[in-house]
Amino acid sequence: MTSPFHDFLHDTRAQDLPPEVLALARRWLLDLLGVAAGGSRTALSRIIRDHAAAQFGAGSRAAPMLMDGRQVSPAGAALAGGMTIDALDGHDGHKLTKGHVGCGSFPALLALFQSEGRVDDRDFLAGLVLGYEIGTRAGIALHRTACDYHTSGAWVALAAAALGARVLGLDAARTREAIGIAEYHGPRSQMMRCIDHPTMVKDGSGWGAMAGVSAAFLAADGFTGAPALTVEGADVADLWADLGRNWRIAEQYFKPFPVCRWAQPPVQAVLDLRARHALTPDQVERIEIATFHQSRRLATRAPASTEQAQYSTAFPAAVALVRGRVDPQDVAEDSFADPEIRRLADAMTITEREDYNVAFPARRLADVRLVLRDGRVLESGPTEASGDPEAPVPMEAVRAKFRAYAAPVLGATRTAELEDAVDRLGDGTGAGRFFGLLGAA
Repeated sequence: MTSPFHDFLHDTRAQDLPPEVLALARRWLLDLLGVAAGGSRTALSRIIRDHAAAQFGAGSRAAPMLMDGRQVSPAGAALAGGMTIDALDGHDGHKLTKGHVGCGSFPALLALFQSEGRVDDRDFLAGLVLGYEIGTRAGIALHRTACDYHTSGAWVALAAAALGARVLGLDAARTREAIGIAEYHGPRSQMMRCIDHPTMVKDGSGWGAMAGVSAAFLAADGFTGAPALTVEGADVADLWADLGRNWRIAEQYFKPFPVCRWAQPPVQAVLDLRARHALTPDQVERIEIATFHQSRRLATRAPASTEQAQYSTAFPAAVALVRGRVDPQDVAEDSFADPEIRRLADAMTITEREDYNVAFPARRLADVRLVLRDGRVLESGPTEASGDPEAPVPMEAVRAKFRAYAAPVLGATRTAELEDAVDRLGDGTGAGRFFGLLGAA
């Protein structure tokens, strides 16, 4: 591991970071917390939190699980928190990694801080930034150097290990071992398998967080694992050379809907047409979608679980036409029996366009045709989902989403208090109040 990596990881403080970068850390944190609150109501979250309580018991170090409060080991808290966020596919992501960093690096950092009794809000905020900077680069590096498309947990593990090395104060040699252990043990699971067969394994983010936190503690005890080739390889050196100058946290996208990003362009196109023409679902005979290959692979039309609903293109597009929205309750099991949604999803045609395939992953494009019962055909033209870093949504949209996801679970008062606590992170008053609001939902 190069000295600049170690220096950036261990020496960067909040006062060294541009104010706009710290603001982005608060932005993505608020969004992650809203998704965590919504995700806590899923069966996936309940099962993994019970599993962590049973199998990752608190020893000499303990941390409360996010949106739960039960004390478990730091690795168990990172696992449960990462999978609770990932249980609802509405969190930020990055185009070139084709995945997500925050949903694993945040709960890993939270578990490390709480298990070590740390409450410095400025250092916590700086750690969030570092997680994004290291995790995003590790994800790009892995895609450059490995032929398979691995889940986000593979590079989340490196971010979590780096944060562990920082919180535990590991020296350069042990930091290098921690990153190597995490790269080796990180879950290089096949993302497209979960796309084709959606289940609770999802994007591996919680498993990566667990592996990374464990790697830091192992390295502290003398366990070895270096080198991490996605950090030390000459073929990826350019990705690490601009640490502290090129802020990858600014490249994350915002998700307006709690479904796979690949399904969001057609959902947006349907919503645009619905609003533009004041449509009701009974006017529409069928929806025709042209998109890119990966979006077409989201093939579930009649989901039996929320995981299948979130990894679908047809179902949320039908929901968008019928309800004029796609919210957490719309991908919950109670929504699956709606006859109009089923009719439109079953009749939908989904094809792929080569120019959209070529544009992926830098751009995710789709177009929609609505064939009406009166013979008219309405066309959207090429459409991208909102929230890309080139055209970020205003902060008020992030706040509105947070409140919509969190308030039904946490209540209006606690939701408002949590939003205020996030806004105050970095002012030097400590993170105790913020941590205290993250317990049982």
